[in-house]
Amino acid sequence: MKKSLRIVFMGTPAFAVRILDELHQSQHQIVGVVTVADKPAGRGQLLHQSAVKQYALEQQLPLAQPEKLRDDTFIEQLKSWGADVFVVVAFRMLPDIVWKLPPLGTFNLHASLLPAYRGAAPINWALINGDTKTGVTTFLINEQIDAGAILKQAEVHITPDMNVGELHDQLQELGAKLSLETCNDLADGLITPIMQTAIDGKSALAPKLFKENTMIDWQQTPNDIHNLIRGLNPYPGAWCKLWSSIKNDWVQFKIFESELTALPCERRTGPEAHKTGILFPCKNGNLLIHSLQMEGKKRMDAKAFMAGNDLSQLTYFLQ
Repeated sequence: MKKSLRIVFMGTPAFAVRILDELHQSQHQIVGVVTVADKPAGRGQLLHQSAVKQYALEQQLPLAQPEKLRDDTFIEQLKSWGADVFVVVAFRMLPDIVWKLPPLGTFNLHASLLPAYRGAAPINWALINGDTKTGVTTFLINEQIDAGAILKQAEVHITPDMNVGELHDQLQELGAKLSLETCNDLADGLITPIMQTAIDGKSALAPKLFKENTMIDWQQTPNDIHNLIRGLNPYPGAWCKLWSSIKNDWVQFKIFESELTALPCERRTGPEAHKTGILFPCKNGNLLIHSLQMEGKKRMDAKAFMAGNDLSQLTYFLQ
């Protein structure tokens, strides 16, 4: 039987829950779970529990929700759990007083092949940049963000039309297996950490997603726009503004599904109806849109949108 580790798990979203469950169902022991404090959410401002907290409560795992990670009471609680290793997935940046505590160190699961895509949105940016492969990495946390020594990695192939939701789910499964393998190898002393080397170029960083870097520029090539759309589908969604001569104002749209096409588009100033979707003219070509959402409306397929809207009244430019 493999050696068993005492693990403190730190995480917040549903992505982290899959990894926590994999470890909890293994021979290792989850001696404590750390997640964010409950926060008001929605119109009623009811307290929202993180996905990790909900899982911990269901499984009756010891739970901590510190407001401050340097708080003496929290540090003492961590020490009392007597963990061999801390495992971190989609959590907050840890102070050294925390990550230095366990004898085998603190490792993080990151959804890229480090050193590529250090930062908050690695899954999105791998697609936005048109990469053909990505993966997951476990690495030891140090003073720098996502820059610690690599423990293990696993790759996944990115297909041309894969969206970020599909890639997220694949990496979640891969990450769960890699995290367990990392714990197994740490328990048996089979890992030699490998220091990262810095890289340059567009794949170096994966910054947070804001309105500015999720906006569609229809003067880009169809391939670049297609990658942006699939890299933001289903969340947060690539967006653009079109001038509506009916409303006499700009109208915001989110675009969710697109397809590279050789179909000609006679209209070059805005979208054009086609039996298989909505054609949007771009630089050196056109893009076929299958799913979109006009502000204030529900998401709908192109056919339904065309049935209720006059595309000739929508344009890229102020008329």
